[in-house]
Amino acid sequence: MARSGFMKTGWISLITAAIITVTGCGSTGGTTDQPGQTTAAPSEAPPQTETRVVTDGFGEVEIPTNPKRVSALYREDYLVALGVTPIVQYYNPMWGKQDYLKLEVPLFDVTGSIEALLVSEPDLIIGAGEVDAAQYELYSKVAPTFRLPDDVLADSRKTLTLIAELLGLSEKAEQVLADYEARIVDVKAKLNAAIGDEKLVVLRMNVVDKSMNIFGIHNTFVGQILYEDLGLKAPGFAEAMTESNIVLSREVIPELDADHIIVLPSNGTWEEESNAKALEEMKADPLWQTVPAFKNGHVYPVERSHWQTGAITANGLKMDDLLRLLAS
Repeated sequence: MARSGFMKTGWISLITAAIITVTGCGSTGGTTDQPGQTTAAPSEAPPQTETRVVTDGFGEVEIPTNPKRVSALYREDYLVALGVTPIVQYYNPMWGKQDYLKLEVPLFDVTGSIEALLVSEPDLIIGAGEVDAAQYELYSKVAPTFRLPDDVLADSRKTLTLIAELLGLSEKAEQVLADYEARIVDVKAKLNAAIGDEKLVVLRMNVVDKSMNIFGIHNTFVGQILYEDLGLKAPGFAEAMTESNIVLSREVIPELDADHIIVLPSNGTWEEESNAKALEEMKADPLWQTVPAFKNGHVYPVERSHWQTGAITANGLKMDDLLRLLAS
């Protein structure tokens, strides 16, 4: 059930201690046909179902204690990191899906009918900032819905920890994060040895009008992993940005003191003719040639979908890219 207003509680206090047990009549025996589905034995009643009350961005909601059929819209990365396969995957026809996850599950077009989500029979829906009050109410008619608070979404570790708590997988999250931290320490040392204090920035080419967005140090896709965790240096312009990302005006290009540039398309791949042509034109542009990264051939086109999220699995792939491009 939704509640109006955003609750400004700390992320740790979101999971309450309230446990509500809903007990069906008769025995609780049964056999499992597949994950998340239990079939009662012929002479037995349906199994006991346990729920608990948790508090999200819109209020209190009753969810299964151990949900099995989970939808985490555009946050499927965290499920994958925890070893959970989502029942559907977020899809937007204007952007696509997170291809890097290589999921073989039905797509849920978030611009279309809710029916596609309904037929997947979720027992928990996890949403984020794109889920407003109206959407929250709609999703809640399909299944219990938990809206991740904004202050949690800004931190990949907090997001993983909270999702794991919702799924009853806190111990698994601890191991995932321990491995994640160890990887960061290793990659940070290798990148520091390879490029030291050289400056790196991420740009996104908008394929419709060929304009360029620059990601600042507060960008949720790259800010935490690149500049906080790995200790990479940003050009002054990106460091001074208070916005997550902005369109980079041509007048500013000569001031972009970047030694290395990661560039991704807003849609599609670099193998597509129009994107490849736009990138070559950019590299040949005299204005861009004033930037050290272009002048020295340190411009790196990358696959877009894992660079447009700050989640755990994606950050691992970013680290793979950085080692390959900068430290090999």
